[in-house]
Amino acid sequence: MTAIAMAEQERRQTVTVLFIDIVGFTSLVDDLDCADVRALQRDYFGIVSDVVRAGGGVVEKYVGDAVMAVFGTGPGGFGAEAAAAAVRVGLSVQEALRGRLLAGRFAVRTRVGLATGDVIVDLDATRDFGHGMISGSVVVTAARLQAYAPHDTVVVCAGTRAITDQLVAYQELPPVRVSGKPRPLDLWRALAPQYARTATRHLWAVPAAA
Repeated sequence: MTAIAMAEQERRQTVTVLFIDIVGFTSLVDDLDCADVRALQRDYFGIVSDVVRAGGGVVEKYVGDAVMAVFGTGPGGFGAEAAAAAVRVGLSVQEALRGRLLAGRFAVRTRVGLATGDVIVDLDATRDFGHGMISGSVVVTAARLQAYAPHDTVVVCAGTRAITDQLVAYQELPPVRVSGKPRPLDLWRALAPQYARTATRHLWAVPAAA
C-alpha cells in the first residue's frame, strides 16, 4: 500500500478504549469440556457486544474472555458524550451480568478498565471485529487498568474522568503501579451516570495516556 493510500485509509484521533474480562476465567474453565467453554463464551460475548453496540461503541476484538471495544470513532467524532457512553456501557454490562447464569450454569464476575487517548484509526476496519482497528499506547493502558480493577468495578484513567466528570459520578482510588509505566497511574471508580448534568458539546483534545 502506498503512503498516500495509507494516509487516506488511516486517521489520528482521540478515543476511549474499554476492556472487560471475567474474574477467575482460567480456573473456571480449567475442568470444563470445550463445548461448555464455548457455550459460556457465546453467551458472554453476546451480552457484552449487544450492550456495546447499543451504547455506540464498536467491538474491536475478543481475546479469550476479554472484550475490547472502542468509542468515539463514529461520524460524530469524539467528545464527552462518547467517553461517557463508554463508561455507561461498562456499568451496564456488569448490571446485565449480575445474577445471570451464563449458558444456564455459570455465574461470573467482571472487571472493566477504560482509558482515553490518541490513536491511529484504520477507517476500513471501523466495524465490529475489525482486526487492528486502532493503534496506540492507550490500548495497553486500558488493558492494564482492567487487570488492576477491583472485582465487579469499572475503573478509568485520569483523562477519562476529567472529560466525563459532569456526566459520571466517580470515587478516587489509590494510584496503581503498572508494569512498564514509569509512574503510578491515577485511578477512578465509576459509580453511576449523572444524566441530569449536561456536558458542553465540543471536541476535546486529550493527551495520550502516559
